[in-house]
Amino acid sequence: MSILSRFSAPKTRHILTTRPIVFASTSQPTRSFASVINAPQVSSSSHSHKVVIVGGGSAGITISNQLLRSGRFTSKDIALIDPAEWHHYQPGWTLVGGGLKDKDSLKKRLDDMVDAKVQFYNDQVQSFSPDQHTLSLRNGAQISYDQLVVCPGIKVDFTSIRGLQDAIADRHAPVSSIYSYDTCDKTARNLADFRKGKALFTHPTGPVKCAGAPQKIMWLALDGWKRAGLYKPDYPSTSPVHISFATGMPVMFGVPKYSQKLDELRAQRAVEGLFQHDLVAIEGNTAILAQADGKGEVKRHFELLHAVPKMGPHPFVKTSALANEAGFVDVDEGTLRHKRYSNVWSCGDASGLPTSKTAAAITAQAPVLVSNLLSVMQDQTPSEIYNGYTSCPLLTEYGKVMLAEFAYGGKPYETFGRFVDQATPRRAFYHMKKDFFPWVYYASMVKGTWAGPKGWKW
Repeated sequence: MSILSRFSAPKTRHILTTRPIVFASTSQPTRSFASVINAPQVSSSSHSHKVVIVGGGSAGITISNQLLRSGRFTSKDIALIDPAEWHHYQPGWTLVGGGLKDKDSLKKRLDDMVDAKVQFYNDQVQSFSPDQHTLSLRNGAQISYDQLVVCPGIKVDFTSIRGLQDAIADRHAPVSSIYSYDTCDKTARNLADFRKGKALFTHPTGPVKCAGAPQKIMWLALDGWKRAGLYKPDYPSTSPVHISFATGMPVMFGVPKYSQKLDELRAQRAVEGLFQHDLVAIEGNTAILAQADGKGEVKRHFELLHAVPKMGPHPFVKTSALANEAGFVDVDEGTLRHKRYSNVWSCGDASGLPTSKTAAAITAQAPVLVSNLLSVMQDQTPSEIYNGYTSCPLLTEYGKVMLAEFAYGGKPYETFGRFVDQATPRRAFYHMKKDFFPWVYYASMVKGTWAGPKGWKW
């Protein structure tokens, strides 16, 4: 069946892996935490571990397993703390929004992913006391550590834009977002149901998890509508669909090489660019956008809106002694060691590292952090240096991806740059994004054996 027919038949509920479709939302039974063996129900008692890891996302799980693979720890020397029930492959939510994946295929129970040798506290961190080398949990337990790794991710705040939370929760509202498990499949339904009118896609000011994702979903939507005959970039005045991209940034992307190419695509595809326009509120079918430099607000009518909420550090990190002025963990950008507390480390979205917040960045950060932490435990000086590497596979249409890879300072740092121009979207990169990366994530990365562009290790 063609892509055109998929977009013209929105009630279809088949699951494919190559073309945009609509998915029915699926509910999952809730499993009680009381049945989780590795999640002890601790009270106001004390527990001690050599290494305590806060966060069971991409960074925390990867680091825990890389530490175990060093062979220097016995059972329960390492502890991991996270209140979540599920672990999600979040880069896949864009694929769900574009109809390329079923969201339930991208998650696993967190307690099943924690190695039996790691003590798992299925609870929330309440506060840090780094001078005493302790932290407290919500249930009152005190955990002491020799080394602390803080990587709980970033808070995606749907209440940060007035009206957004209610609009997304309304299954009939033409507002969606790929930035959560609960909302990403609504995006697929909204895109497939859309036939005519103004489609607005937004990118907020401030830190963003995977800064390319706000436009990835736009490019997929554009391509789907184009193939269905609903979008005519060569004849915009007669096109049933009109597309605008409102971004808080002054450019399409933070790295000049890729930003230039993306802006060329935007112009070629007749997408209106609203630069330095930050979505601050939604009122019915009206988006309220704040302009930069205090120039006031503008209102834009829409028939479809894909909104990206604002993001920031979790409050228990932001209010702690570990945070920098922005509220993220204040670590050295090379060694990933805290600037004031020598036995504290951080990487991933919670860290104050001046690079994009992506899962790909963690593939390069985790081995550096683990190596340096182990060196310190042996009274040696940290010697491994992280160069700021991160990657953003930018979907530009169904079947093509621009593989943006770069280091600190927005300097391209490309795996295949000697052979091809990675700013040119390619089918091979598309299959890496859609097929290889989700597979290698669960098969290897979170098990501690994948180091991104450096390949398999350990």
